[in-house]
Amino acid sequence: MDTLTKPQRHKNMSHIRATGGSLETSLRSQLFRFGFRFRKNDKRLSGSPDIVFPHYHALIFINGCFWHSHGWKSEKSLLKSPVLEQPVLYSSRCGKFRMPGTNLDFWQEKFDRNRERDLRDIKSLLEEGWRVGVVWECAITGPKRRDKIYDVASHISLWLEEGFDQPFREFY
Repeated sequence: MDTLTKPQRHKNMSHIRATGGSLETSLRSQLFRFGFRFRKNDKRLSGSPDIVFPHYHALIFINGCFWHSHGWKSEKSLLKSPVLEQPVLYSSRCGKFRMPGTNLDFWQEKFDRNRERDLRDIKSLLEEGWRVGVVWECAITGPKRRDKIYDVASHISLWLEEGFDQPFREFY
């Protein structure tokens, strides 16, 4: 059962923002230190990717494990696109996600809609010729956060410079 009143819960939820979080800022800063230049939150592209590398024709989404139901086993988790050689199981490796215990129907519908939107945006971008990367919150949080951000930025760097054969990549 929720320990907060409806007005308290509403206030908490209204302060959650989609862009400019500390994880996003930290990862962008590390990529900038590596010498990469990018646009952020480009609304001209489907899904408004968090980081866009025009030079590499690649982009990155930084997804929160809760809001994007990372690790939730769903029938709607296969990413299929004519660009990909085979369907990819999207977001299947996180133990951090927990389904809320109350209002289960609401949350299942919410997570289904979020996942469908994510997959639709990724598929659209792949078909437009973009390389798409997804960084999961669990990959850059927790103990040794600075080291984790450095490691993920290093993997992104390799993917940008050498991973032209990988149109879709998850970083976790």
